[in-house]
Amino acid sequence: MTLVNMLVGLPMMMLCLVIQTASAFWSVRHFVRRTDRLGDRGGFLASTRPLLSALIFMMLGNFAQILLWGVLFVMLKEFTNYHTAVYHSAVNFASLGYGDIVMSEKWKMLGALEAVVGVLMLGMTSAALMAILSQLIKVQRRVLGHEE
Repeated sequence: MTLVNMLVGLPMMMLCLVIQTASAFWSVRHFVRRTDRLGDRGGFLASTRPLLSALIFMMLGNFAQILLWGVLFVMLKEFTNYHTAVYHSAVNFASLGYGDIVMSEKWKMLGALEAVVGVLMLGMTSAALMAILSQLIKVQRRVLGHEE
């Protein structure tokens, strides 16, 4: 049964990686473009707006992944409604592990797979935000005349 769970979970894992990579890449690229245009008038608040939009876009990518796992759980008839499936998916993705809703023995390993994927994808979100924050610091140093 574990092998079946892995075979079902692998395409979802790959799809999550594609979604996360695309959202992180777009977010970093968008931020760099926006801050490069700011030049010397790039104050803290002006630079923070693109950071906020990057955060929102990456979190939307995370939410899309949670929804996809929820849809998979409904398709596998693990849950009868999307609300419960998405809630369970969010708990798995964030690796909270409340345990108030438990999957059947047949598909239980998918929950663990989603938790592993969630930790990795949220880690990618954090890494991209740190890259953006690093760029923000460089811009601020340039604006203040403290170039290295």
